[in-house]
Amino acid sequence: MKPREETLITVLDAGNSKSCVLVGEVQDGVLRYRGHGIETSKGMRKGLIADLGPAADAINRAALAAERTAKAGIETAIVGVGGMHVRGVNSRGGISMGSRMREITREEVKAAVDRARSVALPADREILHLLPQEFILDDQPGIHDPVGMVGTKLEVNLHLSTCSGGVAQSVVTCANKAGLEVLDTVYEGIAAAEAVLSADERELGVCIADIGASTTEMVVFFEGAVAHTAVLPIGGDHFTNDLAVGLHVPVEEAEQLKQVWGNCVVTSVPQLNEIEIGGNLALSGGQPARIVRHRYLAEILEPRARELMQMLRENLRQGGVLEALGAGLVLTGGSAKLVGLLDVAESMLRVPARVGYPVPLSRMPEELAQPEFAALIGMLLYTHRTQVRRASEEMGLRAKLKAIFAGTM
Repeated sequence: MKPREETLITVLDAGNSKSCVLVGEVQDGVLRYRGHGIETSKGMRKGLIADLGPAADAINRAALAAERTAKAGIETAIVGVGGMHVRGVNSRGGISMGSRMREITREEVKAAVDRARSVALPADREILHLLPQEFILDDQPGIHDPVGMVGTKLEVNLHLSTCSGGVAQSVVTCANKAGLEVLDTVYEGIAAAEAVLSADERELGVCIADIGASTTEMVVFFEGAVAHTAVLPIGGDHFTNDLAVGLHVPVEEAEQLKQVWGNCVVTSVPQLNEIEIGGNLALSGGQPARIVRHRYLAEILEPRARELMQMLRENLRQGGVLEALGAGLVLTGGSAKLVGLLDVAESMLRVPARVGYPVPLSRMPEELAQPEFAALIGMLLYTHRTQVRRASEEMGLRAKLKAIFAGTM
């Protein structure tokens, strides 16, 4: 039986290097892969939309490809948001419920969160996510869900993920121009975490760093909640551009060299190893082939890797979470697979590091089970989980109203 259209979930990741559309379907509460489309991005610069027309065309082509593989029309989408304009801030607030003890309901929880979110933000900032870290009931901390408990004062420590309203609107406008109605936006760092982190890692303390083309989105979890979010101005393109300049080759060839021969640890490359570059006329622009030392590539890449990890370490230190990484560091994004990057991370942060591969969806092609698609797959998982939670809350509310109504009969 063909599933109804409302069972489909579509997500869009419009990145600096590629625009991806992924479609999932929900049958009997189970999320499955339905289709996807990937196109080279146009009109993007440093993770932001620089030219609306070409960017929208790339998204439209990706959406059309997804429609063909999904064999279904796509009209709405959840869109990922990332870039240097995303910032996180912690806040605390709460409510007093009088001198008599009362049972905590969803309404009191919402009121406490609303009080905590009432922080002064610049006029151009928008809230992407409200992420409760812990609730404090009558000065008792460490509560994850206070509903059903009794007390007189409820407070909440809250993490707010914010973004530039103008930049977010540009992404929405671009998607609309491509024929997609945007239902919601998701921070790409949160999405990537959804696809690769375990519950134990979130509890022990872990940092996920999603290395995109132009930026690296960071999220730190501790005791099961988001403790810190940030964005670093270094991505995979910086490694590629360094090679292009250092080796005097086109960017396309530098990207290929990075993927095939790249290494971030100079001493792990034998001194006498040599490689040939410039032999592919299509990539090298007609330059003749020449021989270079393999170590020379590592000598270019290692300083950039160290700069990224030093910047990440300093950001964690300033955020007060450097000592909270009991489960270490998880790298996602295309450059997460760069040879030697994990070694640099472990030596500079003094914590274990691993590459994060996304949880495979049922029926999903193997080509998508890669770190560069962690945020895309995570958006689908995040959206599905959010829908399930909302449906559960609505059912609980209806049951409560039914019980109240029955009691008045």
